[in-house]
Amino acid sequence: MRNRTVRSTPYHIELARQHRKDHEQIESDGRGRVIIAHGRNYIVQSDKGDSLLQCFPRGKKSEIAVGDLVTFKVISADQGVIISTETRRNLLCRSDQCKSKRLAANFDQLLIVLATEPHFSEDFLGRALVAAEANQLKPVVLLNKSDLLAALPLARARIASYVKLGYWIIETSATGAADATHNILLPLLAQRATLLLGQSGVGKSALVNLLVPHANAATREISSALKTGRHTTTFTRWYVLPNGGALIDTPGFREFGLSHLSEGQLERAFPEFRPLLGGCRFCNCHHLSEPGCAILDAVMQGPIAPARHVLYVQLLREVSSVL
Repeated sequence: MRNRTVRSTPYHIELARQHRKDHEQIESDGRGRVIIAHGRNYIVQSDKGDSLLQCFPRGKKSEIAVGDLVTFKVISADQGVIISTETRRNLLCRSDQCKSKRLAANFDQLLIVLATEPHFSEDFLGRALVAAEANQLKPVVLLNKSDLLAALPLARARIASYVKLGYWIIETSATGAADATHNILLPLLAQRATLLLGQSGVGKSALVNLLVPHANAATREISSALKTGRHTTTFTRWYVLPNGGALIDTPGFREFGLSHLSEGQLERAFPEFRPLLGGCRFCNCHHLSEPGCAILDAVMQGPIAPARHVLYVQLLREVSSVL
């Protein structure tokens, strides 16, 4: 029996082309930014401006952070696999002796939010500033709820020592003076990626809603994508701002451990220490009780506030086995 040659019709040719096109689209590589992380689930915003993609890392171990630029492979209409992560400019973490929590990567400045009420923690403020200095980030301290006039003088007094150190302090009220706050912060955030850091109750959510018009809608979209029904303030979230910058909202937390820093990073993260480093009698001085220590002399004579040295010693206990 003679073999018959089956000729493809134009319909079959077009169907095969469409099948190849769909397959190439599904298997194509893409590039984007991680805008939220929840366990091993990551929401990626494609550089092409497509809809959000729920991605999973390749392999069991994941070191991905919000703000990471990643390459991904699309595997369905709304899912993908993260193939690789580009080199980071920076990465902010908080940690203790047991574990480290990645907050965000690839941003430009740190906006530390305090409030007149409830009373802010100076330990939290000091640690946040050390984290900024250690990562060579520009820190800005925002004193929110400044319309609570009865509590304002005490808050100003508690923050005065940081003004003397040269840190930039801005007074705002996200609810009591929303328009003025918006006008103050807009130039500060323009064309920069800014991480918003603060304890619970300081008004971070009000600031986000003021600065990001679509924040509530984005929250619902993310919750739907993750199928959790949970509010995204429990996660770090990257928002694109209308003026071209970005605002990174982090969940409020009580403790800010820095045990991942080295002793050298720690001593250089105190700007009042830096001019004196190298002036100690011993080259391996830990600035604790050593004779001829330039840092301790400055604490005794006044240029360095005792409370700042106390914070340094406390952090040194966490980062090393010196004590």
